Amino acid sequence: MMNEEKVILMTRLASYESNEGKKDISIVNYFKGDYIGFQILKSVIAATIAFFALSGVYIFYNFEELMQNIYKMDLLSFGKDVITLYLCVVGAYGVITYVLFTYKYNKAKKNLRNYYINLKKLAGMYDK
Repeated sequence: MMNEEKVILMTRLASYESNEGKKDISIVNYFKGDYIGFQILKSVIAATIAFFALSGVYIFYNFEELMQNIYKMDLLSFGKDVITLYLCVVGAYGVITYVLFTYKYNKAKKNLRNYYINLKKLAGMYDK
């Protein structure tokens, strides 16, 4: 007769392998710094695209006002303000990405550690 505890453990391991395990393994295949750095790079690129897209929409929406005031504006100050806003947006995206993906990497590593502990436990049950 089959050991009920062994069947439960095997079912739990198989469920983890087919669902979360694939994602966790693909995450932990990277070094922590490489994984987080790659995610931050993707986030900075996405933030840059979003910033320029939203800036373009804002400029097109207020185009008439911008054209009326273009000669009255201090363009150097306006450029500095735009660059400062861009750096703040990208910096915020970078920090949020760093925190989120550090947590995600640590969680995946913890889940895989528990998975391997359960695998050793299952192997020990077969040895008995």
